[in-house]
Amino acid sequence: MSQTASPELVPTTVFPDSTQVNQAVAAEIAGLIRAKAARNQSCVLGLATGSTPTGVYEELVRMHREEGLSFKNVVTFNLDEYFPMQPLELQSYRRFMREHLFDRVNLPAKNIHIPDGTIAADQVNAFCQQYEKAILEHGGIDLQILGIGRTGHVGFNEPGSSRESRTRLITLDHVTRLDAASDFFGEEHVPRRALTMGVGTILAAKRVILIAFGEGKAPVVARAVEGPITPAVAASYLQEHPDARFMLDEAAAAELTRFKSPWLLGDIPWTQPTIRKAVIWLARRVNKPILKLTAEDYNEHGLQDLAALHGPAHEINIDVFREMNETITGWPGGKPLDQKRPGDISRPTDGIFPKRVLLFSPHPDDDVISMGGTLIRLVDQKHEVHVAYQTSGNIAVFDADALRFADFASEFQRMFGTGLEHATKIEQHIEEFLRHKKPGQVDSPEVQQIKGLIRRGEARAAGRDCGVPYERLHFMDLPFYETGTVRKKPLGEEDVRLTVELLEKIKPHQVYAAGDLSDPHGTHRVCLAAVFAALEKLKDQPWVRTCEVWLYRGAWQEWEPEKIEMAVPLSPQELLRKRSAVFKHQSQKDRAMFPGADEREFWQRAEERNRQTARIYDKLGLAEYEAIEGFVRWKKDE
Repeated sequence: MSQTASPELVPTTVFPDSTQVNQAVAAEIAGLIRAKAARNQSCVLGLATGSTPTGVYEELVRMHREEGLSFKNVVTFNLDEYFPMQPLELQSYRRFMREHLFDRVNLPAKNIHIPDGTIAADQVNAFCQQYEKAILEHGGIDLQILGIGRTGHVGFNEPGSSRESRTRLITLDHVTRLDAASDFFGEEHVPRRALTMGVGTILAAKRVILIAFGEGKAPVVARAVEGPITPAVAASYLQEHPDARFMLDEAAAAELTRFKSPWLLGDIPWTQPTIRKAVIWLARRVNKPILKLTAEDYNEHGLQDLAALHGPAHEINIDVFREMNETITGWPGGKPLDQKRPGDISRPTDGIFPKRVLLFSPHPDDDVISMGGTLIRLVDQKHEVHVAYQTSGNIAVFDADALRFADFASEFQRMFGTGLEHATKIEQHIEEFLRHKKPGQVDSPEVQQIKGLIRRGEARAAGRDCGVPYERLHFMDLPFYETGTVRKKPLGEEDVRLTVELLEKIKPHQVYAAGDLSDPHGTHRVCLAAVFAALEKLKDQPWVRTCEVWLYRGAWQEWEPEKIEMAVPLSPQELLRKRSAVFKHQSQKDRAMFPGADEREFWQRAEERNRQTARIYDKLGLAEYEAIEGFVRWKKDE
């Protein structure tokens, strides 16, 4: 098969994970700073905010402290700022940059430039012109760092921004405001406007690096890298830049042709996972079950090499069909030896039954949302199931719920006459605090505590619904989460220590953890890192060497069918039991505090994704089920 030109129109480097991206970008920045310093020149950096570049800034701080990287010759220009915005507000990008970078390195204050969210409206145009002038006076931006929004915006250059646009005041797109809602504790509090460098300002930089992480960014990354240049996707203008590069983790690169369908670009090594992916892709493309694919289907859709090297087509079909069929099991913990039947394709038993199972749930509801059916199945099949709620989830509770529960607690104390004075004081404090609370203000410790108790009570109710005894529910309250804001601390030693202790206490045969890394608030990513770090510390323990680790999804996305290694089918009745458990999380019912990009209720998202997975299996010619929860096994050597 002849090679086809790559459809990528911007140089793109893909790394296995975000940590390696952060290290690579920070190394490029550091190299530029040092090269400029050696020539006694200033290094002018264009900087971005948001969750994407925080790892880069963390690595730069480390290099400053451990390797002597100096920022004395650095001049910075930030991309954007909300308007209006006071500099000390939690959502202020000026505050963000101080906390993540500026206050932690030796960068001279006079060298820092950030759009001013406090200026009067009639002074905006003059300020924007001065901002552009200041960039030119410093010789232009040497290296511009960018993230990318779901609308394809860079900075706040929303769809429709022109190629020539410069620093200006812009009205924010609804999707952008929705994505920012979590930072402001509700979309209604997000400013409707922002100051931003223009597309033309960004393109004038000598070098540009755009960073993107997670499956949630994959579709817009593909449009920007492989699609046409269009004002609808401002990042696509980078195709015209002489020295622009996208630096991605594998998840953000998933929709690029070389990852999604690499066989269309030329000869590739045909491993079993690649064959499975290609056959499923073909079946879905031509809308046929796997076993009905023909040699003509292979030849007409770029899979001639696969058919020639591993064919005939019907044998490839049979092999992939069998592999997919063997992912399906009603016994996620394995079937007892005495219940195995001849020809039974359920997961092979390892001789351990029942098993000790530990399910890590980042928030107090992720367990039932993402794998509630499997959780119920494991309990019903008599396994010893433990659930570890890694964070309190307290910031996701509405103030009205906190007031309602404080009032209940106070009335309860009055009714039974115990701790009356203290209960009354707590209720008064909560009511007084919340009455005067400003949008985005951090809750007081007392309010955080009662909100945490609300989530804890809901988790217990859901656990009871699933049949998990109270003593097997573990509330970890990992410290990284307890900031009172959406922005969290980095994963710390205490987070890992607490995870290690729980694992050592239970010594599970199976671990389930959230692999839903498109969680827009990053909590799932940190919680998974804590589990992996703990297992790494314990890797020499005999029980760890035989422990299965399964990754689930559901709250934010679902596993692609070619990746699923265990598919647990759910009947209509089991799906209703799962829904009942999700409904116990009443503070997240009807309207969640932080819904992310998908505005449906969590139970609706989960059910639709589970049903969609079942529909995919059905269309591929496999057994038809009401719903399926999918899992991927973590390989410890990865």
